[in-house]
Amino acid sequence: MIIDLRSDTVTKPSKGMLDAMMSAQVGDDVFREDPTVNALEDRLAKMFGKEKALFFPSGSMANQIAIKLHTNPGEQVICDKYAHIYNYEVGGVAFHSGASCKLINGNRGMFTAEQVKEAINPPEYYYSQSSLVEVENTTNKGGGACWDFKELEKIKQVCKTNNLGFHLDGARLWNAMVAKNETTLQYGKVFDTISVCLSKGLGCPVGSVLVGDENIMRKSLSLRKLFGGNMRQIGYLAAAGLYALDNNIDRLAEDHRKAKEIGAMLNTISSIKKVEPIETNIVIFELNDDVDEAKFLNSLNEKNIRIIGMGSNKLRMVTHLDYTDQMHDKLLEVLKVL
Repeated sequence: MIIDLRSDTVTKPSKGMLDAMMSAQVGDDVFREDPTVNALEDRLAKMFGKEKALFFPSGSMANQIAIKLHTNPGEQVICDKYAHIYNYEVGGVAFHSGASCKLINGNRGMFTAEQVKEAINPPEYYYSQSSLVEVENTTNKGGGACWDFKELEKIKQVCKTNNLGFHLDGARLWNAMVAKNETTLQYGKVFDTISVCLSKGLGCPVGSVLVGDENIMRKSLSLRKLFGGNMRQIGYLAAAGLYALDNNIDRLAEDHRKAKEIGAMLNTISSIKKVEPIETNIVIFELNDDVDEAKFLNSLNEKNIRIIGMGSNKLRMVTHLDYTDQMHDKLLEVLKVL
């Protein structure tokens, strides 16, 4: 039995999801004739109260096209220093959009409306123009932390006052909504564009969707083509997304419970210096200075347990729908005797 907690992206489609995929009606999506992907896009647009949605092969592509929709070359995106768009999307903000990032020193990947105000550049011609604020919920490097929705509403007001776009990288938004008992319509009212991932907590093999109103999404289809993201009979993938929306959202609470139980066990281990607060399905912990990270990881690997080393003696585990109760019990037994 291999216990793989490197990410919630390691899941494989369940039998029910595979059945839905194989029975999907499909067509050529380049001609916009795939009925299943059209149904998925329509459903997600309505869920968030937006006019349009577009399916993408990855969350990074969805985020990068959102940034391009909001910015012009030479402008600036305000985001946290932990932001996925800055750290893990290969410099795409600069490469694709010719924009730069103004980094905020937030708390676990989250910042305040006041910090956004301070980050907006002056209007003088020799400054890069601030044009977009980007947030990530939950925060990946922040250990699955969830934003305070009232703070998001305050940031929205700052954006309106200063004519800034507001984009949400919602790669794990489903986790945040389950943990905080929030709704898609709440988020749709606050953000101009939202990318949501289907292949993390919801267990799909691939796919993200970008939602927004018609005025901001007008060029999204041509930009997807420019990025090489147009696909043909993608209804098979969209069917997995529809299945996930019906079956895999509420169960995220189980992942959150298991993550907190892992954190409680880690807090009893003398070789571990600190465990970050756990709200959702990500567990980040730090080893003592005298503990060798490579040896610690190897000791788990020898027991068929896979986790991520983040460097500087920090490690990460992510619970997911393929992480069974049996695996959970086994992991806790192993951790107990480390």
